[in-house]
Amino acid sequence: VQLVESGGGLVQPGGSLNLSCAASGFTFSFYVMSWVRQAPGKGLEWVSDITNDGSTTSYKDSVKGRFTISRDNAKNTLYLEMKKLRPEETGLYFCARPSPTGTTVVDGSPYEYDYLGQGTQVTVSS
Repeated sequence: VQLVESGGGLVQPGGSLNLSCAASGFTFSFYVMSWVRQAPGKGLEWVSDITNDGSTTSYKDSVKGRFTISRDNAKNTLYLEMKKLRPEETGLYFCARPSPTGTTVVDGSPYEYDYLGQGTQVTVSS
């Protein structure tokens, strides 16, 4: 299993970024997928989920209306479109695979995770 995030960078407050996660080594279309983040010096925090077929999404309250999660199962890719970014959203952003056998706990998520990518850095600063 491999999850490779990309698309992070430095953006001013109020700016936008689009993250991608390329998945391989498993049947991507079988799994719910999540985005989680880690602010400097803090633990993992859930951001958003999407069902395996993309029909249902869920978001942390603070990102609702600004972030959009999506997926392309034909391309084995997960996306996160982020708008109106805030300085407190600076951190490493990971895509993550929930699993009943997962051992990684993420604050705010009902799932435990068995795989996370290496993360992509998002820095929101003027």
